[in-house]
Amino acid sequence: MEKNILFEEKQYLGFNTYSIARRMVLAIFCFVAFYYSENRMENADILFLLGIVILILNFVLLFVRYLQIIVTDKEIILVGMWRNQAKRFNLSEVKAANKIAFSKFHLNNPVFNLHDDYSLKFYAVGNDAVKVDLSDGKSLIIGTLRAEELSRILSDLPK
Repeated sequence: MEKNILFEEKQYLGFNTYSIARRMVLAIFCFVAFYYSENRMENADILFLLGIVILILNFVLLFVRYLQIIVTDKEIILVGMWRNQAKRFNLSEVKAANKIAFSKFHLNNPVFNLHDDYSLKFYAVGNDAVKVDLSDGKSLIIGTLRAEELSRILSDLPK
């Protein structure tokens, strides 16, 4: 029994704007503190090393998958950072799907299965999202880089 995959997207933790900005500010602080420290021989080398470690961490996080969105002909599967975190939603429960802005803020924390006012939020990267209304009154807000394609696929499915 093979499922037909209609949509698949992987979102990586290192591409989140808020996380990149936070780590870069820390690295720049370490390099500036190293430059202005008076006794470089004693403790300042630790600041330089910490700045380098933060930059390497920034690079490594570009390859860490945080969220995977899979839409098959039967269900929506949202797989989290660890493989045991998978949320499945049957497509027969989907009433409507619309493209929306994920947030009015540009810097957003990545979230997986955040319960907020009868909605579940899933987000790692991007400014757009797809709001999926379910038959039980809840809604899914799925942040994606390809929001138009995902909303079109979910809207065109036979009910």
